Amino acid sequence: MRVLVIEDNAELGAAVSRGLRNTGLTVDLFGTAEEAEEAWQLADYSAVVLDLMLPDGSGLDVLRSARRSGLSTPVLILTALDGIAERIAGLDAGADDYLTKPFHSEELAARLRALMRRSKLPIVREIEAGSMLIDLEARVARTGSATLSLSRSEFLALECLARNQGRTCSKETIANAIYGFEEEWSEGAIELHVHRLRRKLAVQPGMPRIKSLRGLGYMLVADLEN
Repeated sequence: MRVLVIEDNAELGAAVSRGLRNTGLTVDLFGTAEEAEEAWQLADYSAVVLDLMLPDGSGLDVLRSARRSGLSTPVLILTALDGIAERIAGLDAGADDYLTKPFHSEELAARLRALMRRSKLPIVREIEAGSMLIDLEARVARTGSATLSLSRSEFLALECLARNQGRTCSKETIANAIYGFEEEWSEGAIELHVHRLRRKLAVQPGMPRIKSLRGLGYMLVADLEN
């Protein structure tokens, strides 16, 4: 799942992003209203963390603009403004939750999980691929009693492939599932993630396999003979 963090304080934004990535999320961090609005329109986010005081405008204006354009992404306002009037203004503008600074990163992650669970958008919590069950909340993949030991990048690549079973995933599609906008990636890095994931899947009987489609990308299939 992908989260947009809008925070102009570079140090705080990096800390928030790092904490959310450690829970298995893909995070895009932007520090201005203009950048945030563009990213919000381009990417499919599961949630947004929004600071109110931005260098080129108000976070509330970003939120109102998103709601007017039909974006229903759950939004958590993260700000030092803790007065009742500010809370009411944020909720009236379309926010779903409000957390004041300073805060605990564990509480922020828990509140985002709650927002995503309550979202009107359908949330897939488990994906089956052959005999493998992928638990998206626990961030584990298992078959029977065997559990795969996967890195964050490997799990996100597997999730991307599993959500598109039977369809080709380009390297760019997989990269978008693993990396944020500001993170650099290469085709070689994606090939390495897929190679390592393929080796781990091959160890356990009954696991799906990853097919390489030259020039196109990869496909997750339950049986290579199909």
